[in-house]
Amino acid sequence: MELDDWQKSVIETEGNLCLRSGRQVGKSTIIALKAAKFALENPKKLIMVIAYVERQSSLIFAKILNNITRIDRNAIKVGKFKPTKHIINLKNGSTIHCYAAGQTGWGIMGFTIDLLIADEAAFINEEVWNSVVPALAVTHGNIWLLSTPFKKEGYYYDRFMDPAFKSFHQSSEDCPRIKKDFLEQRKKELTKAQYAQMYLGEFVDNFTRVFSDEWIDAVCTIKEDKPTRNAELYLGVDIAGMGEDESTFEGFEKRGEVLWQVYHETTEKTTIPETENKIIDLDVRFDFTKIGLDDGGLGIGVYDHLMITDGIKRKIIGLNNARRVINDADEREKQLYKEAMYFNLLGMGQRKEIRLLDDPAIRASLRCIQVEENGKVGGSYDHIANGIIRGAWLGKAKPLNFKVYSIKV
Repeated sequence: MELDDWQKSVIETEGNLCLRSGRQVGKSTIIALKAAKFALENPKKLIMVIAYVERQSSLIFAKILNNITRIDRNAIKVGKFKPTKHIINLKNGSTIHCYAAGQTGWGIMGFTIDLLIADEAAFINEEVWNSVVPALAVTHGNIWLLSTPFKKEGYYYDRFMDPAFKSFHQSSEDCPRIKKDFLEQRKKELTKAQYAQMYLGEFVDNFTRVFSDEWIDAVCTIKEDKPTRNAELYLGVDIAGMGEDESTFEGFEKRGEVLWQVYHETTEKTTIPETENKIIDLDVRFDFTKIGLDDGGLGIGVYDHLMITDGIKRKIIGLNNARRVINDADEREKQLYKEAMYFNLLGMGQRKEIRLLDDPAIRASLRCIQVEENGKVGGSYDHIANGIIRGAWLGKAKPLNFKVYSIKV
């Protein structure tokens, strides 16, 4: 594997380390390689990989397994001890575990850990660290943290500033594998602060979270639910294509004055035809009243084709992030559609007009949504939230008097 200079330094570092970076620079790749080497070279060690949601922890876990297989396939136990989605057993007695930290880290308590690896550590709840860090007390084990940054506060930020941790900072602009025209396009799509956070790997302090933990706890209360027969149903879709994010499908049922979430699903690295077929299959299954998706950017290909597809075309609603809406009560009050949809969701939650599934991935997506001083809204893990705001906009309990402004920005 050909490594960048900073990745070589990570491999050579002993003890605690903390990585902050822009997206796609190779931080999980190098940590996975370093973890594989550690497990192979150190017998009878327990390595724990965590993240706020299982998808994030399982990605780096899979990379660790691939590296071990590449370096020494025969080191892995087979038979009834073969690798699972949560554990890799090695013949030298070392094990690698993988779990979602969740809200509290309660499910990880009880382990004695030699090495703790936390992916997207900036977004892990503070309560988790109180549960997990004591597991290293007896072994005097090490902690490896990697993340795109969040705000200038919390455990991850404190550790990056801690002299007991070797800290690394790597910008996406310095990565030779990321094309400059891609970054230029992202600069146009994001605010300066959002770009600085997501691609320059900078801590930012001019953001305010849209959804507080109290709001999320009050709204994300549904353990499991299914739509009722002949119900009024709405689907919000966010399309990611073949990139690093997920496409998401968020379904809602209108029950009186309250919108209930009855469906949540994500897919990874799907083509436009696959996403189209997914939406069509879901409509056959649920018979939605309306289906909302972005009719610009990655969504335009899916939108255009569904608009000429019999049986579904009359249900498709374009909710373009780049359009403006005007409040008829005050024509001076103009917002981007995306911001209007986010603040509509916020208001619905405050008025107890919406209930969401109590799912760790949904919570994580809502937690990362931030509003800048200039009013722009976004986040580094916002795809699920983007699907939710579209479904909520279509089925809002008390429709707001907004109309779409005709000029794109």
